[in-house]
Amino acid sequence: MKYGLNIQPQAALDFVALGALNHRLDPGVIPFRKATSCHIHPSGAEFNVAANLADCFGLKTAIVSAMVDYPIGDLIAEGVRAKGVLPVYKRFAHDGVRGPNMATIYSDRGYGVRAPVVFYNRANEAAAELKPGDFDWAGIFSEGVRWFHSGGVFAALSSTTSELIIEAMKAAKAAGAVISFDLNYRAKLWGIWGGQEQAVAINRRIVENVDVLVGNEEDLQKGLGIQGPEVEGSSATGASAFVAMIEKVLESYPQIKVVATTLRDVLSTNRHKWSAVASIDGQVYTAPTIDLDVLDRVGGGDGFAAGLFYGLLTGEEPEEAVKLGWAHGALITTYPGDTTMATLPQVRDLAAGGSARVQR
Repeated sequence: MKYGLNIQPQAALDFVALGALNHRLDPGVIPFRKATSCHIHPSGAEFNVAANLADCFGLKTAIVSAMVDYPIGDLIAEGVRAKGVLPVYKRFAHDGVRGPNMATIYSDRGYGVRAPVVFYNRANEAAAELKPGDFDWAGIFSEGVRWFHSGGVFAALSSTTSELIIEAMKAAKAAGAVISFDLNYRAKLWGIWGGQEQAVAINRRIVENVDVLVGNEEDLQKGLGIQGPEVEGSSATGASAFVAMIEKVLESYPQIKVVATTLRDVLSTNRHKWSAVASIDGQVYTAPTIDLDVLDRVGGGDGFAAGLFYGLLTGEEPEEAVKLGWAHGALITTYPGDTTMATLPQVRDLAAGGSARVQR
């Protein structure tokens, strides 16, 4: 027992994520209304963590999701394979016209004083149709799993996806896995079928099953109903307000042993102050604050989660685990796309205070 968590020393799978796969269209700094081309990034909030843990940190990971048999599905599935993540899919046939579809995320990068803009086409999304009973959890976990993860983006897709999360968490817990959940509150997703009140009610049921919770101040307030300071008026890199909210989380959910978040002050689209804080088994650990030159901010939070989870899975000291998450999340903002291009030595070097001097 370390960090208050009972982490199995080994298993067939180090990490299993449940969530929706999608593809993000990225026109770079050009807004979509003027774009003439874009890059395509296979993505998904829950998948990103599994991809990062496999590609950068060398762990054995899997993604449980929906997959549609059409060219966009093929493109995304190829991206999953390229990251070294084991796929476990419920497959859907596309009717050639209406779907079901793999979701499309539209996200330009913004620039300077112009913020990034994110919007969606999740119409007739296959992942939203997933429900309890769709997966053989006993079979998936039959050879052991050390860590199970899902998130608030998947929970927000439909009335059945949250029930599937709870079913999976209970099965994972029975298999001896640590359970984590990233609140990832998205107002646009919850707004189409119940809004913030619905989000709080559903997330509270999910979080009752969780050992490790990831979420910033907005996530805790709007996604879990935890009272805190005004989100727009607080300093994002000030840890004290978040620590006070952590205490409220632990009062309501005493089974949770780790609560963590990134801390980000957005000075401009391309210039952020970056830190992180975590409560681990009752002790608070805060990462340094650095200035980031941001190329593409998407995926930074998932990068932090992956580095933190890696540190905990490999038995690092708590402060080092937080720094690994902080460093990996920072590095992801320097790459295009949603998942990592970093190596473990690069992460460890930045966590130890390394600089951006040329490496010869």
